[in-house]
Amino acid sequence: MWLVLALLPARAAWGQAPVYSAGTIVNAPNYAPGPFAPNSILSIFGSALARSSQGVTAGDIVNNTLPLELNNTRVYVMDSPAPLLYVSDSQVNFLVPGNQLDGDVKIRVVREGLTGPEVAVTLVDAAPALFQTAAGYAIAAHVDSSAVAPGSPAHSGEIIVVYACGLGMTQPNPAPGAIPQSAAAIQRLSDLKVYLGGTAIDPAGILYAGVTPGSPGLYQINVILPDNLGTDPEIRVAIADQSTPPGLKLAVQ
Repeated sequence: MWLVLALLPARAAWGQAPVYSAGTIVNAPNYAPGPFAPNSILSIFGSALARSSQGVTAGDIVNNTLPLELNNTRVYVMDSPAPLLYVSDSQVNFLVPGNQLDGDVKIRVVREGLTGPEVAVTLVDAAPALFQTAAGYAIAAHVDSSAVAPGSPAHSGEIIVVYACGLGMTQPNPAPGAIPQSAAAIQRLSDLKVYLGGTAIDPAGILYAGVTPGSPGLYQINVILPDNLGTDPEIRVAIADQSTPPGLKLAVQ
């Protein structure tokens, strides 16, 4: 009898539908709220989202495409399953399909046939987000792929790679969930601005802005750092009226 009683809460929990809201859907790189962009990595926070934790493995990838289901969990964007990267009881990371059009987009999580609420988020052409460390530095790399960090800062005149999300559609544009196999520049390259210390760098200093081959949803911006930056300038990336939040630093000396 005691064993039966002990199992009752667990059975009830498995029967619970996924719980989340539009406000608990954020950009994965920095947990910032929307709006979001096509081909962005988003996180959904809640409860009863999956039976247990599971990330994508090589066995889940077929024809260079992310899976649409992990551990019996799916995320639907406008009633079509979205590519998944990670699921757990409290968090799901998924990729907004790269061909999804702007506007209000309905999202819902389904676990083992149990459907969570259908909530709406807003998509725009581009909504830049920078990956960052807990110390408040943008995640970037030297040309040798080593990390740009306070212990290994970048210098004026150096070419570095800044990693981002949400830069929008590219040319060519990847199919939903497809892992990019080659470089593809963003369609709105002429609207892209990189600010260092509050000043936009010369567009000629932006050597490339597009997807990172082999990494779905990940973008990179290759830039030549201008002179006289000072130490650890603020970095912001903007496309039209959408900009990354203030306060993030780039490790420069």
